[in-house]
Amino acid sequence: MNTVEVSFVLPCLNEAETLEGCLRAALRCIEENRLTAEVIVADNGSSDGSQELARHCGARVVEVSEKGYGSALRGGIDAARGRFIVMADSDQSYDLGAAMPFIEKLRAGVELVMGTRFGKGRIMPGAMPLKHRYFGNPVLSWIGRTFFSCPVRDFHCGLRAFRKDAYARWDPRSTGMEFATEMVIKATLRGARIAEVPVTLYKDARNRPPHLRSWRDGWRHLRFMFCLSPRWTLLLPGAAVFVAGAVLGLLVGFAPLRIGTVTLDLHALVAASLMMIVGYQWVTAAVAMRIFALTSEIGPPSPTHARLFRVFTLERALIVGNLMLLAGLAMLGRIVVRWFASGFGALDANATMRPVILGATLAALGVQTVLMSFVYSMMGRLRDGRP
Repeated sequence: MNTVEVSFVLPCLNEAETLEGCLRAALRCIEENRLTAEVIVADNGSSDGSQELARHCGARVVEVSEKGYGSALRGGIDAARGRFIVMADSDQSYDLGAAMPFIEKLRAGVELVMGTRFGKGRIMPGAMPLKHRYFGNPVLSWIGRTFFSCPVRDFHCGLRAFRKDAYARWDPRSTGMEFATEMVIKATLRGARIAEVPVTLYKDARNRPPHLRSWRDGWRHLRFMFCLSPRWTLLLPGAAVFVAGAVLGLLVGFAPLRIGTVTLDLHALVAASLMMIVGYQWVTAAVAMRIFALTSEIGPPSPTHARLFRVFTLERALIVGNLMLLAGLAMLGRIVVRWFASGFGALDANATMRPVILGATLAALGVQTVLMSFVYSMMGRLRDGRP
């Protein structure tokens, strides 16, 4: 029978300088609050004696061979026996002795409790570089809140706690620093109950540079959010480009458009065609990424998405795509017939280029629809568990 309520999990890579202080703070929290708990050090290949130090302090060491912050935490969490997990960095930047408010919220039914260093939280002098305090963390957290309607103010706080059974449903997979962002986003998308606790960030007590690489790891956080939210990065921009191209195409598709001294003619129609094709590809890529996210990252679709999957079936998409293709080929065919009738001589560009451009555009959109329909259908079958 599992009698452990709380597991403190600390990732570790050559943290002998500060690890003991973190472990003693966690043990102090356990003793003062009479917790049934364990302390786990998820070691990622330390060569400075961190493992022996951890065992000496009474922690359980879990060796994690796959490199990376996320890998270490995943290994430690998977090995944890507690119902609740409290995770923090091993650099004494957070006081694990003050973790009880996190545990109390978990006991009250919250599934993810995030520390927040902003607002009512505190950042001690020298604890956070200015570019992180006023640019990196606020911007990335704002993007996360905007993209995913997440209530968390501080996405990247290293001190957080969560229910292990809820964590299993979120299924975070990142191996690097973006693990922190992935956990928050997936918890939000899964409808988890989330709360925040103000915390104090202390100056890193190590005498060496941190493992964090600001620009590289910041980009990895941003890249993950972009990939999981194609609505903002692909769907809306692509739809805007497509609509702009369609409007321009309607305006100049049948005759030149004169606005004052400006004339929009065939060149504008070519630009409109390009905008429609590129915008449509943008949108279809967004849909593919969304299906992938639902299939592989955040689990089954919502009822709204499920209804859309039922409405936009492979057969219906094939009908629409083939109709677009046939319409485009018909427009091109009329020009070919006219060319044949003229004895394959030169054609009047002013009379023939408009239907050629419009026909080629419709044909391209039709082919794209047919091809992506098969891709969507295959991804949908994988989503349903069918080969």
